[in-house]
Amino acid sequence: MTRPREAALEWLDAELAATPQALAPRYRRAGILAALGRFDAARSDYLAVLAADPSHLGALNDLGTLLHGTGYLRAARTCYGEAVTRHPDAPRPRVNLANMLLDVDDSAAARTHYEAALALAPDLAEAHQGLARVLAESGEDEAAARHRERGFRGRAVVAQPWHGQGDGVRLLHLVAAAGGNVPTRFLIDEGVYRTTIVVADFFDPRDKLPPHDLVFNAIGDADLAADALAAAERLIAHTRAPILNPPHAVRETGRVATATRMAGLPGVVVPRTRSFARTALERAGAELLVREGFSFPLLLRRPGFHTGRFFLRIDDPGDFDAALARLASAELTAIEFLDARGADGFVRKYRVMVIGGRLFPMHLALAADWKVHYFTSDMAERADHRAEEARFLADMPGAIGGAAVAALTAIAGRLALDYCGIDFALDRNGRVLLFEANATMVVNPPEPDPRWDYRRAAVARVRAAAASLLAGRAGTSQAIHLP
Repeated sequence: MTRPREAALEWLDAELAATPQALAPRYRRAGILAALGRFDAARSDYLAVLAADPSHLGALNDLGTLLHGTGYLRAARTCYGEAVTRHPDAPRPRVNLANMLLDVDDSAAARTHYEAALALAPDLAEAHQGLARVLAESGEDEAAARHRERGFRGRAVVAQPWHGQGDGVRLLHLVAAAGGNVPTRFLIDEGVYRTTIVVADFFDPRDKLPPHDLVFNAIGDADLAADALAAAERLIAHTRAPILNPPHAVRETGRVATATRMAGLPGVVVPRTRSFARTALERAGAELLVREGFSFPLLLRRPGFHTGRFFLRIDDPGDFDAALARLASAELTAIEFLDARGADGFVRKYRVMVIGGRLFPMHLALAADWKVHYFTSDMAERADHRAEEARFLADMPGAIGGAAVAALTAIAGRLALDYCGIDFALDRNGRVLLFEANATMVVNPPEPDPRWDYRRAAVARVRAAAASLLAGRAGTSQAIHLP
């Protein structure tokens, strides 16, 4: 497969040597370079095309895709936005832009672009898939199911780009149509793994699984994707290949199950966590929660969502009905509120990745608000907070204490997953306040800003550990070069 690409590249090089200003061969060469994994050279060619023709649709869209895949998220969003502005009748840039908007929790804008794309191309599968996610988040479950059907039925097997040589390691990558999947964009080397994505809940069980040497079950949210996990269990019954994150282990990592399993671990404080039918909460209101042992303030959330979406703190029983009205879901999870404020008034939320049973510090975010997320914290503006995070990343035992490390090790042991993460804080006695522990934790490279240079080594260690885990299970000794 690589030889025809390289031959085409040689031909295009010769053509550009003769006519260096020609845009068509430069644009084609950019695409081939990207397919070969030569991303810097491809980016240069796309930029050269855009310098000559700023409205070139293919270059705007494809450069956005390349930037997105290599971690330049803001630049990718700019490219897609420019493509939509200059070419409002082109559906694919709208879908790409909508996907990015959805990732940063701008569902309303994402919905506008998905719907516009479908008005232009009613059968565009990616637009149906994205719109299904938006509709599910707004509680429009029947409409979401209809779009999910149109987006995934008959499209349950998707071969990913391959940038390597030879056969590569054939990786089967299981995902759920509804979402809740492990973010793996920066973890799987496309020069080593020839990846085929299988949407487990839409795969026809009468079909044979694509050829594979290794299975990575990337269905990570037990609350959101229970049906997909069940489908994945049925699928892997037909393989003898090694399996990372077996579905039965992931199934035990829902919020309520995790709280139950981790209760009683030394040095770990687990919040009381219970799911309730919405109808029961509507009938009995806050009294039901009090009868079940909860007190105010407490947290109420819709299962299956992360990054603070559909997640409310209720300080007073009188506010309960209004909060319930804001969460469109047939089932809701009540969680005991753990006050994680330090003596300085800041909440510190730590993230540790667990890869092959080993702990890797991922990040620390400080915020004055109870709902802490790295992307909404003030880390970029506070040099002292970045310095504290740097100490945690460089010396986790020194930063949080040996007892906390032992507690995290015990949590990791009970999770029994190959790849997952733990979000937590520390109370004033050094105990671990457990917020979340599952496989869906994001590992994004820091943006290209010198302020984040101290984070790069920690992220590189996480990615290297993931690469080593995959290679070890696949039995490959191929060199791994993650961008």
